[in-house]
Amino acid sequence: MSDSPIRRHGIVRGLENVSSSPQFEGRFGRMFRTLPAAKHSEKSLITLGSRMVAEFEANPTPETANPRDDEENTGISAGYTYLGQFIDHDLTFDPASSLQKQNDPDALVDFRTPRFDLDNLYGRGPDDQPYLYDSDGLHMLLGRPLSGNPHDPNPRDLQRNSPAKGPRRAIIGDPRNDENTIVSQLQANFIRFHNRVADILHDQADFSTVQRLVRWHYQWVVLHDFLPTIIGKQTLDQILPSPDKPDLKFYTFKNDPFIPVEFSVAAYRFGHSMVRPIYRLNTTLPDRQVIFSLDPNVPNLTGFREFPDVWAIDWSLFFDFGNKPNPFSKERIQPAYKIDSSLVNPLGSLPPSIASTMPSLAARNLLRGLRMGLPSGQSVAKKMGLPVISDDKLRVGKASEDDTPTNIHLAEIAPEFRGNAPLWYYILAEAQQQFKKDDTPIRLGPVGGRIVGETFVGLLLGDKHSYLRQDPTWKPIEEFTRKGTFGIAELLMQAMKA
Repeated sequence: MSDSPIRRHGIVRGLENVSSSPQFEGRFGRMFRTLPAAKHSEKSLITLGSRMVAEFEANPTPETANPRDDEENTGISAGYTYLGQFIDHDLTFDPASSLQKQNDPDALVDFRTPRFDLDNLYGRGPDDQPYLYDSDGLHMLLGRPLSGNPHDPNPRDLQRNSPAKGPRRAIIGDPRNDENTIVSQLQANFIRFHNRVADILHDQADFSTVQRLVRWHYQWVVLHDFLPTIIGKQTLDQILPSPDKPDLKFYTFKNDPFIPVEFSVAAYRFGHSMVRPIYRLNTTLPDRQVIFSLDPNVPNLTGFREFPDVWAIDWSLFFDFGNKPNPFSKERIQPAYKIDSSLVNPLGSLPPSIASTMPSLAARNLLRGLRMGLPSGQSVAKKMGLPVISDDKLRVGKASEDDTPTNIHLAEIAPEFRGNAPLWYYILAEAQQQFKKDDTPIRLGPVGGRIVGETFVGLLLGDKHSYLRQDPTWKPIEEFTRKGTFGIAELLMQAMKA
């Protein structure tokens, strides 16, 4: 695989060289340092990866009088898949120059502590990257106008370059946020939210004040909207009973917070199972768009290029805006797919712009876990004092009423998986244990939820500039709330006023 796609989509600097030594602290570390690496053969992992990719469906989500798809997760809207991707890019943003990367390829020094600070949005700031900002040094720049969203008076694309040949790529702080059409428009709306806050404050604040408020609103969304949606409010309340009394049982650090590889390479890759094969971007388009396609003649959401002007995303199709649309209409909120041990077929054939030599995302995840020396799911569960899922309950496939009874057992794929499941697979299968009927909401289970929740809370508490550390009683701007609530939907509503 070429370096460029890897750096854009997968491995980030410093992740491939993570020590198990408790004396080492760097950008990445280990949550369970004493657990041995799970032993698996590459052949068995590639076979498992192939079984975790669903078969091709010509029309996977048909639009009928009852459009319900048995793979949809009634508990999580489709937009959270891409909010999760945006958050991941923020945590792993690397602002180092090319010379710093050559001098320090393992990212042992000269990197920023991972924080929820929107460095993927702000880059190095208006003084160092003025081409991201307006001449006033306060507002941020956007690109061409878009159309198609009847609820947004001024949808905008990101700034893009104008090469003589080739695709027009986004000019943004982190190029990975141009990876697909949905995350690129989410980035554009975070820029618009920044401009909205700047407008609200008028001449009362400088750039650093606006930036701090935007970051705190974003951190509020992460803690009070994204986390409860993904891991459940009960798990979050166990981890953070109150802002000043966290209960971090497994995520600890001495000096600066780090990103655990168990989180980065396994637990936080739950979102790959949530990807839908097809999305409706807005109600004015006659067709829905596929997420990826290897056929250049098929319109798709692959990024790192300019998309059609009429593709402005109607965010009420991706998040709950409180308008209670008819669930059998084009205005319905599209759910994410279930968190289970099945990925949609397009993710088995990623485009060359993202993956060249290993197109299966499932196989890539499993092999990466092997290279990182991750422990098995069962050993992590034991270490956390949780019941271990028995082999007869570990199956591979969709969490649906039709598929569940016939899904193959993990141990049938290879005997080496008996009592020894790859951590990424185990976390997906753990969530899948919640399945009862097709309308069952599925969130992360005890192992996956605790790893994700403790990492997020630990990073927030370890950041001396977060609102939890500086002002734990802080609340979002009241004008921005809806019935006392502020989440990603409310943030987008304010962005659309900029």
